[in-house]
Amino acid sequence: MGRAAKGRSIANILELKTGEKVAALIRIVAKSGQNSEDQTWQQPGFIFFATRQGTVKKTALGEFANIRKGGIIAIGIEPGDTLIDVKLTAGQDEVVLITRDGMSIRFSEEEVRSMGRPATGVRGITLEKGDEVVALSVVDSKATLLVAGEHGIGKRTSFEEYRKQSRGGKGIITMRTTERTGAVVGALTVKEEDEIMLITVGGQMVRTFVKDIREAGRNTQGVKLINLEQNDQLKAIAPVISEEKADAEEAPPPAAE
Repeated sequence: MGRAAKGRSIANILELKTGEKVAALIRIVAKSGQNSEDQTWQQPGFIFFATRQGTVKKTALGEFANIRKGGIIAIGIEPGDTLIDVKLTAGQDEVVLITRDGMSIRFSEEEVRSMGRPATGVRGITLEKGDEVVALSVVDSKATLLVAGEHGIGKRTSFEEYRKQSRGGKGIITMRTTERTGAVVGALTVKEEDEIMLITVGGQMVRTFVKDIREAGRNTQGVKLINLEQNDQLKAIAPVISEEKADAEEAPPPAAE
């Protein structure tokens, strides 16, 4: 469909329960065996979950092979908690949890043992009263962590500034939140050549190049990412994946000569 098209309701594809919302979308590259049998869900890897109240969990990719239209349980959620983000990990990755009040914690996913789909998970970060997790990022030594506040202020910081800690601690500052920045609304692992989309509460969308956002220290406020209308706020940030990049990721590797 074109950019301005309304799209198709997800309710026509999935049988969502009343009040249920999609929290994350993960692209899994299809894989076939020598006899064309589907081996997509036999690939190594894990689905890594994070909730608003700081719980994390990982489950082997193969546990999700038998998908039904009505869905299958992916994680048990405690009363009052909500799933906020999910990533595909390799099993030896490091992850960063980012909170609304500008705190963060980096730890190895190996500290989180693999659990079955119905399990609720373990403590990823200990939150101060009133704080909540807003984003989950996978550490990439060739990338930076982009953090954005609700007043359109954001910054990129090297992952080297986030020391590795033990899972479950209180973490360290990732962005100094003030009246100028507002609360943190999202964070992304980004590279120089990437583009991101900034989406506001009022429906404004701005596409920008990551390279135009200067790097700044972890304990700073950052720079203006978007000019907001009066009373408008930044709602979310998302990566832009071009058709060319998506095709390159999904294309099979060239055969050896």
